[in-house]
Amino acid sequence: LKGKKVGFSDFLHKFVSNQQLCQQMKPSDFDYLKVIGKGSFGKVLLARRRKHGGYYAVKVLQKQMIVKRKEQGHVMVERSVLLKGLQHPFLVGLHFSFQTPNTLYFVLDYVNGGELFFHLQREGSFPEPRAAFYAAEMALALGYLHSLDIVYRDVKPENILLDSEGHVMLTDFGLCKEGVAIGEIMHTFCGTPEYLAPEVLQGHPYSPAVDWWGLGTVLFEMLYGLPPFYSRSKAEMFENILYAPLQLPSGASQAACSLLEGLLERDFFKRIGASRDLVELQEHPFFASINWDDLLAKKVRPPFIPKVTGPCDISYIDPEFTLQPVPASVNDRCQAGATSEAFPGFSFMNPVEYVAAELVS
Repeated sequence: LKGKKVGFSDFLHKFVSNQQLCQQMKPSDFDYLKVIGKGSFGKVLLARRRKHGGYYAVKVLQKQMIVKRKEQGHVMVERSVLLKGLQHPFLVGLHFSFQTPNTLYFVLDYVNGGELFFHLQREGSFPEPRAAFYAAEMALALGYLHSLDIVYRDVKPENILLDSEGHVMLTDFGLCKEGVAIGEIMHTFCGTPEYLAPEVLQGHPYSPAVDWWGLGTVLFEMLYGLPPFYSRSKAEMFENILYAPLQLPSGASQAACSLLEGLLERDFFKRIGASRDLVELQEHPFFASINWDDLLAKKVRPPFIPKVTGPCDISYIDPEFTLQPVPASVNDRCQAGATSEAFPGFSFMNPVEYVAAELVS
């Protein structure tokens, strides 16, 4: 069945892969309603597709800034990772990508249950069963990426969204590294200071186990309200990550402490997940109550269900974003598809989306 699915997917892909189809998408195909996020190179907007309806998160990136900072590689890797057919329930998926002479557009799943960061800030910390639920869904997403030889490298509460039903959605694949098998190692330094693994900080080679350290830092923060080695001074925080003993305040169960010690193990060869990846986490007593098949099938009821009235409900999205005006430049009237030396082959239309659109019209 899997083979047939892949075969059909390949057929669809070939069916719509010529550049003309990709170029049919353009900025004016969408109404841009609200700013819902912000990154180094542009904004993320809530948009509604004019002709067929449907709400999306559109990531709008300025080419000039990307080229200036020599980040073309990261952008093309993000596109490539989104294209791996990330048909996974806990990963944000790509519907379209297109470009104008000045701008790149990623049209992604729209998720409005809020960032995990938003909920943590509001509630301080989570009860253990709730933290276990999120950690388990994140583990499935990371394990899936690792099975495709992709290391995520940027696990942090800001990149973990909740959908309207309360399930986890991992987003922002700009720091992913492709082609790294379990046990293989990488050298590049990147990520957010609080959540960086010691091997990354030291500039040592590292492996997919770097993501299990990241999961450990987020689990610690969900249980205790702050990342494990946090300090207001960056220099002190780096020092803590490298050398300070792991302090586990009282309140968490023995199983939770054992998992945190295993994930936040500085020697990444000994870290939980280092040898058998996701399976090692699934066997840990902390997840004893989790039925992994049901979890993957979204049959487990989330411990918290966001109270959203519909796609335009942005009450869980930080007003820091939503109060900003939608930039006029996103409605770039230029035809899409203008090529840029730096971003050849960027444009894409999800084959299933294309066929559905053709049926509607």
